[in-house]
Amino acid sequence: MDKSTFEDRKPIINGPMHDSLRHDSAHKHVTGTADYIDDMPEPAGLLHGALGLSDRAHAEILSIDLSAVAAYPGVVWVFTGKDVPGINDVSSNGSHDEPLLAETLVQFHGQPIFAVIAETRDAARRAALLAKIDYRDLPHWSDIDGALANGSPLVITPMTLRRGEPDTEMTNAALRLKGQMRIGGQEHFYLEGHIAVAIPGEDDEVTVWSSTQHPSEIQHIVGHVLDIPSNAVTVNVRRMGGGFGGKETQGNQFAALAAIAAKKLGRAIKFRPDRDEDMSATGKRHDFLVDYELGFDAEGRIHAVDATYAARCGFSSDLSGPVSDRALFHADSSYFYPHVHLTSKPLKTHTVSNTAFRGFGGPQGMLGAERFIEEIAYAVGKDPLDVRKLNFYGQPGSERTLTPYHQEVEDNIIARIVEELEETAEYRARRNAIIAFNRDSRYIRKGIALTPVKFGISFTMTAFNQAGALVHIYQDGSIHLNHGGTEMGQGLYTKVAQVLADSFQVDIDRVKITATTTAKVPNTSATAASSGSDLNGMAAFDAARQIKERLVAFAAEKWDVGATDVVFLPNRVRVGEIEIPFPDFIKQAYFARVQLSAAGFYKTPKIHWDRKAGRGTPFYYFAYGASCTEVSIDTLTGEYLIDRTDILHDVGRSLNPAIDMGQVEGAFVQGLGWLTTEELWWDDKGRLRTHAPSTYKIPLASDRPKTFNVRLAEWSENTEATIGRSKAVGEPPLMLAISVLEALSMAVASVANYKVCPRLDAPATPERVLMAVERMKRV
Repeated sequence: MDKSTFEDRKPIINGPMHDSLRHDSAHKHVTGTADYIDDMPEPAGLLHGALGLSDRAHAEILSIDLSAVAAYPGVVWVFTGKDVPGINDVSSNGSHDEPLLAETLVQFHGQPIFAVIAETRDAARRAALLAKIDYRDLPHWSDIDGALANGSPLVITPMTLRRGEPDTEMTNAALRLKGQMRIGGQEHFYLEGHIAVAIPGEDDEVTVWSSTQHPSEIQHIVGHVLDIPSNAVTVNVRRMGGGFGGKETQGNQFAALAAIAAKKLGRAIKFRPDRDEDMSATGKRHDFLVDYELGFDAEGRIHAVDATYAARCGFSSDLSGPVSDRALFHADSSYFYPHVHLTSKPLKTHTVSNTAFRGFGGPQGMLGAERFIEEIAYAVGKDPLDVRKLNFYGQPGSERTLTPYHQEVEDNIIARIVEELEETAEYRARRNAIIAFNRDSRYIRKGIALTPVKFGISFTMTAFNQAGALVHIYQDGSIHLNHGGTEMGQGLYTKVAQVLADSFQVDIDRVKITATTTAKVPNTSATAASSGSDLNGMAAFDAARQIKERLVAFAAEKWDVGATDVVFLPNRVRVGEIEIPFPDFIKQAYFARVQLSAAGFYKTPKIHWDRKAGRGTPFYYFAYGASCTEVSIDTLTGEYLIDRTDILHDVGRSLNPAIDMGQVEGAFVQGLGWLTTEELWWDDKGRLRTHAPSTYKIPLASDRPKTFNVRLAEWSENTEATIGRSKAVGEPPLMLAISVLEALSMAVASVANYKVCPRLDAPATPERVLMAVERMKRV
């Protein structure tokens, strides 16, 4: 099917698509009746699992004595890596560098060494503390500086992007500067932590309920550790209490452990780690250290960029390769670099293996780019917004449309987005007022910043850009929908149901949304890369198209009319001059032996990527946005308030404006936490000390902007043939929070009369803001 014909095939009558319908589970969320895995009725004979974790950052295991663990009351089985029936590995990329249970070597504090299965969760957890393990300690490093100082190996081959003549042209630039920026990581901190329940079946079969964004990967991993084919493993996911990328690969170990125990003992097994264990044993957003050199002219126009992006990856590769790749893909933010050389440096550290997190490296790359702009603005004495606008990508046909990875930016609307927000947020007048306020204020200083977002949409692994859907229509006209996407609170199920209801022109209540399961739609990609609606919406549309074509052919033959005389109207079908209620029409089609089921499929067109060459078109399109934030800081304490934020964000022609608004607001606040309050800290023994809400500070309701104005760019429509001409909304708005860090930076810079760039690292905790203020006082 030619997907470019989507708009031509869409019915004339408007259906539920593009309406602000409520999330299908919203009423259940707020009343506490939404069933998560831990809410499911427990099967008879259910046993509980707990992890036995390493208390060393890097050491050889000399001996393990689990006798006291096994003897604890209620313990049924204790197992180690030697008891894994198949391959003792849960790596997501085939690298075989992530053991399910460490056998001879531990590589981070909190690494699972054994598992305990007991009658109660409390007994399993208490027993796990009784192990006696002898170690021989080895050198360890837990941060990027330590990795660099110790010549740490790379967890994967780095990527390089190069265009133009950066070496020569850097030398020829009128002005040059060098700098460094530290960008902190982030804990996912889901409302629902990791959890898995495995139920043994007959022969080699096992069913797993997992809180995962990637059911097919869980299926494959469980098959590998049990040494059984994928067709023996069924993975189900109805909903997650948050995912944010952390449940793309990190659920593997819990599902695998539960499945092994279930098949061994013939009983249902549940693994639900405590919050401390969850945070210690599962990966986070990557820290980055960006070293850069910039060449530019006296106006602030960028001439050349040379930058290296070192990342704390943890002990295994996990998804660090594509994460550090995507950081480079977004190292341009919204700006054209005439000559550019970018290199990733994914470093091994003796910490938990870092993983996907909303934005997938893009936020770190984009934040670095905004620092470039800020540096240049202070160097030439201009408003950073003017420098941003001067360096924006140009329109198609200009010489300023080629990215560092050689993709043309063909859908550029960033200038319009920024100009519209600049006007509605009254940026110029407020900036002038803030400068005047700072001139007369002794202790409180203000700052304001307006920053852009340009975010590429698609998996950079081309093969992942595919999706399937299964649609049934029953005799009574009710519709059953299943697809490969997972619901983690983002409203994907609702959006795809809207697509299906719109296709058949029926009320959305007629569409039954069912749990994602590998038994219905196989070989699915992770619900990630902001592509859930794009991929699964089109797959569902394709399934509906097939059924509708059969229905139209049936009606045309039965009533002797042309195909164009069969029209789907709201809850009815017009055939020639008669109108038939949808259920009656379907009943007649059934008795005429029309197939009322279809498997839909979609693959994203146009994309291709050559990593080795650093060239291609990895993204189908770009999503855009801009935010303007005003802050106030106390120069005596470093504390600050976010006074106001204005956002204009591009979601194309929104499938569901209410849900999209929620995604923009939530992403901004999550990004705000990453850049201000959320700080990860390991001690000198390699122990994560920020492992609970008592020590790790996510944003509170009081941290949100006091004035928070959010709008969608209602005039925008995707130039590519996406579902309903919509655009992805999951990841792009997180980077809107960069305006907060930039505004804090301006407030700090006012202490030195805006003479120098404060180089404020992230997260900008009150301590960091205060230290930056003190540095400014010495300028």
